[in-house]
Amino acid sequence: QVQLVESGGGLVQAGESLKLSCVASGRTFSNYFMSWFRQAPGREREFVARISRLGTSRSYADSVKGRFTISRDNAKNTVSLQMNTLKPEDTAVYYCAADISGRATDATGYTDWGQGTQVTVSS
Repeated sequence: QVQLVESGGGLVQAGESLKLSCVASGRTFSNYFMSWFRQAPGREREFVARISRLGTSRSYADSVKGRFTISRDNAKNTVSLQMNTLKPEDTAVYYCAADISGRATDATGYTDWGQGTQVTVSS
């Protein structure tokens, strides 16, 4: 099991940027695919971005493509999400999640989750 702690959330205006970070501990971080999900009030948790073990492959939800960038630093056990040109519809609790198998296709395939960090974008 890997422990995950997110940080970096906050309140911003539309068009501004935020960078979220997630620090992992407890297991070898580079063994895990890492993703960011988000959940808005009254909505299901949705996929945002995913990065492979060595950072050579990334994927994004269509809604954030071109605005968000996922990255990782295995030496620091950290995965980050740079969010630019934020929109009010990006308002949600953001979670990082770890997938050791590399085969997760949705949230149910992730074994470990952080506690989440709130991002609020005002119009």
